Amino acid sequence: MEQRLSMITLSVPDVANARHFFEEGLGWTRAKAPEKDIAFYQTGSNVLALYSRTALIKELGQDVAERTTGGVTISWNGRTEAEVDAAFEQALAAGAKQVKTPVKVFWGGYSGYVEIPGGHLLELAFNPFWPIAHDGSITLET
Repeated sequence: MEQRLSMITLSVPDVANARHFFEEGLGWTRAKAPEKDIAFYQTGSNVLALYSRTALIKELGQDVAERTTGGVTISWNGRTEAEVDAAFEQALAAGAKQVKTPVKVFWGGYSGYVEIPGGHLLELAFNPFWPIAHDGSITLET
């Protein structure tokens, strides 16, 4: 199997509310979706999906956790600390809950966290060791 991820799906209780956060609050553009229970966003070479928790439970045939904050986060990296600060304020203005204000962190970068609608954690970070290309991509040294 190729070493890549194609899509990250966040289970949310209210797709419309989560869409509003990303589209109206952050200015993201939604791709076409086959139904109201899911929304797709092109994120570089990957896709972020917002999927109704009820629809996911039906699809899996088993319950899923309602409390989503925990061991998994999604991250957005800025090119500077100032970009992180601006993104953090934009996320809060769009309805995210403040978890941790961006600060210099032990690994040499700058990072903060918000809880987005649906309960997932979004890290907003600047990593001086990961240059971000013009198209927003990050290429790691191997």
